[in-house]
Amino acid sequence: MSTANSLDTPYDIDAGDRPPLALIAGPTASGKSDCAVALALELERRGRRAVVVNADSSQVYSNLSVLSARPTLEEMGGIEHRLFGAWDGTQACSAADWAKAARDTIAEVHAAGTVPILVGGTGLYIRTLLDGIAPVPPIDPEIREAVRALPVAQAYAALQVEDPERADRLAPADTTRVARALEVVRSTGHGLAHWQAQTSGGIGHAVAVHPAILLPERQMLFARCNLRFERMIERGALAEVEALMARGLDPDMPVMRAIGVPELAGVLRGNWAVEEATARGSQATRNYAKRQFTWLRHQPPAEWPRIEFHNYNQEPLNDILFRLMGLT
Repeated sequence: MSTANSLDTPYDIDAGDRPPLALIAGPTASGKSDCAVALALELERRGRRAVVVNADSSQVYSNLSVLSARPTLEEMGGIEHRLFGAWDGTQACSAADWAKAARDTIAEVHAAGTVPILVGGTGLYIRTLLDGIAPVPPIDPEIREAVRALPVAQAYAALQVEDPERADRLAPADTTRVARALEVVRSTGHGLAHWQAQTSGGIGHAVAVHPAILLPERQMLFARCNLRFERMIERGALAEVEALMARGLDPDMPVMRAIGVPELAGVLRGNWAVEEATARGSQATRNYAKRQFTWLRHQPPAEWPRIEFHNYNQEPLNDILFRLMGLT
């Protein structure tokens, strides 16, 4: 286990006159939720109440308790959790929607003299909350339709010509982000970087962020991803998807595109067996973990500690977290 920063000068949870915001980020199945609860319990043992705040784009939906691996009451350990299951699947939760709710929640937690512990792996959520949102004008519907109809390879090739800076920062097969970047430059005449330079509404300047980024060894992480999806099946994931399908939701709604939903919907439609859905869901989970891992390694500020570890022995990991956050 190692970190990218020295432990000789730990973060001080009460540093300066800005209220603290602890942040535990990591890819799916990295153990970050357990760490957040452990940190909150340790804070309470030392006389400081804490609240865990969700920063995971799937765990915001009340309809995805199993498939999002939302913490159970037992796993919450008696710690208050906020913004978990706060949206119904009929309402899409954008990064801007979540960031507004998170800002309000964190302000309430601070007003009560409590430490918020932000936990999740959705990089766009975290970035929007801390840095603000870019004022991108509404996209021309015709341009959006035309861009979304392009094969991702063709869209990426076009982006390399029209916004090469953004293309260099994206994976060629990242359908959603490539399409977004291309529709923005075509509709507004400016690339995303232009608009992101004008971000507003972030709270990064107003809070003292105490971050820890969990980066487990990849093969171990992928094994946990496989096991997690198998356990989701055992815990009733099929029934969860069946209930969603019964509501007749638009298949393009985020809740219907969440990992595991399309795979298990195929079982319920008779397209393939549970074993095939498990293989597909596990692969999708591993792919998502890879994307999160890459973002977390390279996108957050360089001074944020990266915690690399090769096993899930919780006590040493908690010890590192407590030291990083100034609790020793």
